[in-house]
Amino acid sequence: MRAPEIGDADGAAIVAAARQAIAEELGAPSAPPPGVPALRAGVFVTLHGRGGLRGCIGFPAAGVPLREALREAAVAAATRDPRFEPVTAGELGSLTIEVSVLSEPAPLGGPRESYPRAISVGRDGLVIRRGARQGLLLPQVATEMSWGAAEFLDGACQKAGLEGGCWRDAQTEVLAFTASVFREASPGARA
Repeated sequence: MRAPEIGDADGAAIVAAARQAIAEELGAPSAPPPGVPALRAGVFVTLHGRGGLRGCIGFPAAGVPLREALREAAVAAATRDPRFEPVTAGELGSLTIEVSVLSEPAPLGGPRESYPRAISVGRDGLVIRRGARQGLLLPQVATEMSWGAAEFLDGACQKAGLEGGCWRDAQTEVLAFTASVFREASPGARA
């Protein structure tokens, strides 16, 4: 359950490709794409603005090559996150882009009461599934919220639209993953 090994140069190219995809979607001229590593991995694109979170969408599983998933996630985070109005071309320069490249989610093993001990806060992300409901929280969410492992599990349940503590129920699937996270140094920075 380890995220793909991605060096800083490739990480910078991934973030630059996400910014370019959003800019092109908002009307900027097309440019040669940055060199994104040829691999398959889940990916999430998170947009941060002056007021905090501005959009976050992605794909936990590696269904298509990273280049394709990255472009789709970047455009969706900017234009289709239902929690926010679409990003405007004038706003793009004030946003900071963060890209998380995910390992394949794997089920947590052992007895349910041991799940909090099995999770490393800040390293592991979570996926909670029950029936048609699913919630995913990236590893950095627990750190940003100052949550312990049990709170993180509860938060992932709530993200799925389920009650906190649902992870204790045998009908709930609990998966963990890691992520390589790359973020621009400052708003509008070219990675």
